Amino acid sequence: MQVVATAGHVDHGKSTLVRALTGMEPDRWAEERRRGMTIDLGFAWTTLPSGAEVAFVDVPGHERFVTTMLAGVGPVPAVLLVVAADEGWMPQSAEHADALAALGVRHGLLVVTRGDLLEPDLARDEARAHLAGTPLADIPAVCVSAATGAGMDDLRVALDDLAAALPVPDPRADVRLWVDRAFTIRGAGTVVTGTLPAGRLRVDDELEVHGADHPPRRVTVRALQSLGQPHERVSGVARVALNLRGVPREAVVRGDVLLTPGAWLPTAELDARLSGVRGAAPDLAELPEQLTLHVGSAAVAARVRPLGDDVVRLRLRHPVPLRIGDRAVLRDPGRRRVTAGLTVLDVAPRLLRRRGAATRRAAELADVHGPDAAGELRRRGVVRRADLVAMGVPAEQVDALRAPGAGGHLLDPGLATVLGGRLAAAVAAHDAADPLDPGLPLEAARRALDLPDARLVEVVLRHGGDGRSTEALTLRDGRVAALTGAGLPAAVRAALEELRADLQQRPFDAPEAARLAALGLGPRQLASLVRSGELLRVADGVVLLPGADDRAVAVLGTLGPEFSLSAARQALGTTRRVAVPLLELLARSGRTERTADGGHRLVRPAPVTADRRVR
Repeated sequence: MQVVATAGHVDHGKSTLVRALTGMEPDRWAEERRRGMTIDLGFAWTTLPSGAEVAFVDVPGHERFVTTMLAGVGPVPAVLLVVAADEGWMPQSAEHADALAALGVRHGLLVVTRGDLLEPDLARDEARAHLAGTPLADIPAVCVSAATGAGMDDLRVALDDLAAALPVPDPRADVRLWVDRAFTIRGAGTVVTGTLPAGRLRVDDELEVHGADHPPRRVTVRALQSLGQPHERVSGVARVALNLRGVPREAVVRGDVLLTPGAWLPTAELDARLSGVRGAAPDLAELPEQLTLHVGSAAVAARVRPLGDDVVRLRLRHPVPLRIGDRAVLRDPGRRRVTAGLTVLDVAPRLLRRRGAATRRAAELADVHGPDAAGELRRRGVVRRADLVAMGVPAEQVDALRAPGAGGHLLDPGLATVLGGRLAAAVAAHDAADPLDPGLPLEAARRALDLPDARLVEVVLRHGGDGRSTEALTLRDGRVAALTGAGLPAAVRAALEELRADLQQRPFDAPEAARLAALGLGPRQLASLVRSGELLRVADGVVLLPGADDRAVAVLGTLGPEFSLSAARQALGTTRRVAVPLLELLARSGRTERTADGGHRLVRPAPVTADRRVR
């Protein structure tokens, strides 16, 4: 299926044309038929000579209903631009053409109606002159009379050619269905309709409803129709009607949107490039501060801040799900005219705080013309992979970056180099300020580098630096530490040497608290020596030299298959104060275990060597 919208001045025969093509009545309201003027969106469909199906969104042409017209045209890939032969190009012909140009619509047909009333070639040539320089400048033209049937077969053939030339949408795309109608059916509940441009919908799918006046909520597709027929699944492009479970009728209105859950980043602030609707780019200095953004079926108040050249920042009245590369229309409701088209450049822009930030931002975005994984990562430095995809960057591009990452984040290699230098400096500053507490805790390192996830600090250690700044750092016991630090304070080093001399003589005779105090080794000094690997902590206030646990296993291996605490204490030449926690340490490390009668035995007895020394 393909979906085509009508466009053109009021009373130029758009609804009559759709009626003649489909045999269906597109005007839904009795008032429309009584007044002979479409005031809301109408829908009809037909089968073309090739067998392809095409649905029509019939839009109003009166200037009072331009917002409704934009709601119908916004999600649709092609247009029938209708001009009456007896009236020619008119004001709403121009505004509709401006809107189509702003949206970047380039597929369509120019249809000159009422060819039975006046020679249609004049109106056709006049319309072509007005379309010159727009994306629709070269669309095929067909002259018809719905009253007599003249040219209708040619129009059907042209529609067939148009449908065949339209891009094939991706059925795997995330769903974004703009609601253009919402109503209640007795016994069924809430029903919404819209044009599905891509992706796939199924019965029992779960979707999120986003709108201006309510928080997002989850809903389930109870039933699904397309072209009046029930379906279990429908792929875009298609006109669809969804019977929703989980939402009352009054909670959904035109302009709301149904989304694949978790796949979009609704934004109330974005950067965009403006384009003129008739050639020249709009003068940013003359833009009103307040405009209306039309995207999909939504119309959202927007405050405009020029950044430079043709780039602006928009602040929206409420968040809207947009992606990089999306096209939209800016309209001045006061002057009742289309002001500009826009292309979305960034849906998660950073704050502009410093003088000159706006100008720099415009320069930064000067070369952005669509989703680009490498460029987005370079501009952002660090970003979640899922966020890049939700911004509109193709997943294949993101996964081809081969950028270092952790915890679902990607890190720009250039930023990793800068952060490597900052990390080395932060570790050095920390160690100089507190030599007894060497190494920067991982969380402190994360804050110092302003990273969103502590695991990215490890990425900086692996990939950051210039080959020199991080090669002397290591991650040990939850700290980023220098491999060769400035060393311990002289007093602590001297105390350690005395303690080492004592323990080399009696390796399991841990010094008492009084001895440690006499050496000037308090809790902080001991903790520092343990962290640096100079001492082994057995228990609070009980320290030995590194390797004492291995030597204890060798000694205990001489006691036979089973030994008591008393035997172990005597063999080690120490006190119960040391023997008990030392056996507990060996048990925690899996080298000893308790026996059924309360004794101890080695799990893996170590061979006894005459020259085994304490490290």
